[in-house]
Amino acid sequence: MAGSCCTEQPKFDGMSAGFKRALWIVIAINAAMFVVEMFAGALAGSQALKADALDFLGDTITYAISLLVIGRSVRMRASAALFKGLGLAAMGLWVFGSTLWQVFVIGQPDPTVMGWVGFLALIANLASVAVLMAYRDGDSNVRSVWVCSRNDAIGNVAVIGAAGLVALTGTAWPDLAVAGLMAGLFLWSSVQIIRQAVGEFGADSGLRKRRGRVEQT
Repeated sequence: MAGSCCTEQPKFDGMSAGFKRALWIVIAINAAMFVVEMFAGALAGSQALKADALDFLGDTITYAISLLVIGRSVRMRASAALFKGLGLAAMGLWVFGSTLWQVFVIGQPDPTVMGWVGFLALIANLASVAVLMAYRDGDSNVRSVWVCSRNDAIGNVAVIGAAGLVALTGTAWPDLAVAGLMAGLFLWSSVQIIRQAVGEFGADSGLRKRRGRVEQT
C-alpha cells in the first residue's frame, strides 16, 4: 500500500468527453479569429496582427489533429505532437523572415485597428484558456493544446501593448518587435513540445522492447 502511492500515474491522454467538447469549442473560436485577424492585419498593415493570426491558424490545426489522435497509440499521439512542434517551428521561422523583410519596407500600422482587434483576440483566447484549464497537464498531445492556448493569450497582450507604443512613438518598430518576440515564443514552444514527444517515443520504444523480451521467455 505504501509503495503504490509513489507509483507514477499515467499522463492524461485526452480520453474524455469533456476534453473532446473543449477541443471543438476552441477549434471554432480559433478558426474564426484567424480569419478576423488576418483580414485586420492586412487592413491595418500590422505584422504583429498577421503573426497572431497565424498563431490562431496553427492552433486550429493543432486542436484538430489532437482531436483526431485521441485514443490512438502512444506512438501515434507522440507523432502528432512532433508534427505540431515542427509546424510551430516553421511558423516561427516564417514570422522571423517576414518581420525582417518588413524592416526594409516599413509602413506604420494602424494602432486603432491593432488595439481593438488585439483586445477581441484576447477575449477569445481567455475563453479558450478557461475551457482548457482543467486539461493543461497530460501527454505531449494534450499538453500541446495548452501550450498553444497560452501562446495566444501572451501574444494578444503583446499586440495590444504594441498598438499603444505605435500610437505613442509614431513608428512601426514596436509592431515589428512584438512580431519578432512572438516568433521566438513559437520556436521555444516548439522545442518544449518536440522534447516531450521525443521522450514519449523513447519511453514507448523501451516498453516495446521489455514486452518483446518477456514474450521470448
